[in-house]
Amino acid sequence: MRVCICSLALASLASTQLVSAAPVAGSAKLIGRDDAAAIQYVPGSVDWDKVDWSQVNWSAVSWDAVNWQSVFSSEQPPIYTSEALVSSAQSQPPSVAPAPPSVVPQPSKTASAPVPTSVVPTSVVPVPTPTSVVLPPTPTLVVPAPAPTSVVPPPSTPTPTPTPTPSPKPQPSSSPNPSPEPVYTPESTSEPVTSSAAAPEPEKPASSGSLWGLTYSPYNTDGSCPDVGTVTSQLQKVAGVTSNIRLYSTDCSQLRNALQAISLSNLNLGIHAGLWISDGDSRMQSDLDEFIAATKQYDSSLVKGVSVGNEDLSKGMSESTLIGYINQVRARLQSEGLGHIPVYATEQDAHFTKAIAAVCDVVQVNIYSIFDSIFTSVDSSVKSVIQRADNIKNNVAGGKPVRFGETGWSSAGSTGPSPLSLASEIAYVQKFKCAAAAAGYDYFYFEAKDALWKKGQALSEQSFGIFGSDFVQKFDFGLLNLC
Repeated sequence: MRVCICSLALASLASTQLVSAAPVAGSAKLIGRDDAAAIQYVPGSVDWDKVDWSQVNWSAVSWDAVNWQSVFSSEQPPIYTSEALVSSAQSQPPSVAPAPPSVVPQPSKTASAPVPTSVVPTSVVPVPTPTSVVLPPTPTLVVPAPAPTSVVPPPSTPTPTPTPTPSPKPQPSSSPNPSPEPVYTPESTSEPVTSSAAAPEPEKPASSGSLWGLTYSPYNTDGSCPDVGTVTSQLQKVAGVTSNIRLYSTDCSQLRNALQAISLSNLNLGIHAGLWISDGDSRMQSDLDEFIAATKQYDSSLVKGVSVGNEDLSKGMSESTLIGYINQVRARLQSEGLGHIPVYATEQDAHFTKAIAAVCDVVQVNIYSIFDSIFTSVDSSVKSVIQRADNIKNNVAGGKPVRFGETGWSSAGSTGPSPLSLASEIAYVQKFKCAAAAAGYDYFYFEAKDALWKKGQALSEQSFGIFGSDFVQKFDFGLLNLC
């Protein structure tokens, strides 16, 4: 063992020669230097009887500078490059040095400095007490020496940390993408649990019910109609995020395919269907016939409602024409034994009238803040759409339930001052979901997947999906469970 004696005989920084001694056993030699800190240790095999203590200039020792704790350290301090000790000193094993014959035996677990027989040792360090020098601190003030490295207490058990379309396609009002964006997963900011207190339960992954509803347009990227297998695969993913989907039309057999997928795969999804009326009466009649046929073929209880058109007043249709379509659809459903299915229109909040609300079973409004001329924050944008829904409920709905037919945020492109990015889309859907639940509104978030099938339209119109056009999720849906 090498016993640290750094500071034991250190001179003041002005420095004097500390020790003049003949070479001691083990070929190690104490060297007087201007830089007293260069003397770091001596081997435990020093023959202290051969040290001429009378040659030590004790008056030059600065006792206040002595690091008494390090005096008894059993660990070998680093060798300063300014003055390396000789190789024999370096070869001493770092375990336990044999005690000199004339020295008091060392304790079993704590190393102490060897004491020369010619000097009266203190209980701490072998230093003669010169009359002209202030005595070193008494042993009671010295911090006990640490146990040698060969005696290491076992580490305590660490606290575990929680591990953590043919025919003109329906064009939804503000539907969405460029190339699909990668899945976005923000870094966790939670700190590992280090206390003995129980760790909180980790957030559960997204499951059915994360969003109240999603709009779903099934068209392939090239605008063609998907087969039932594709629809089934997509709706299986959708069912992990919501329990309700909104369709806009019956073309491409989309209602029939959705009913088949839900029935055969036992998916927890309700369908809120749509009839496309923007292309005239012929198209409306075609959609209505298909709606009735598909609903009768499968379990009609899966169909939770049907919207007659989408934002047709905003497109220039007269109020009376829209009211006529709504009444015509309701009468037909009643005659087909499907009178239990709610019938309603879907319109922008700025165009929804009391007369339209009066013939609807549900007042379904599309409300966006992404097109506003002023943007201050996503929080303000969410607050704005909730306030506008409140206005419809208080001044237009006449006591009927109000539901968002669409609301959302694009992840790319430009619509004005609102920042369009994936981060903003995530922030909006999180904050809107929480605000709508607090205000008591059901809603369809726009939309399930990015709409690259909308050829020639703005990038912003193609990029509203929470899935990319390839139906790979754009971000961690576990975020949707946070309020």
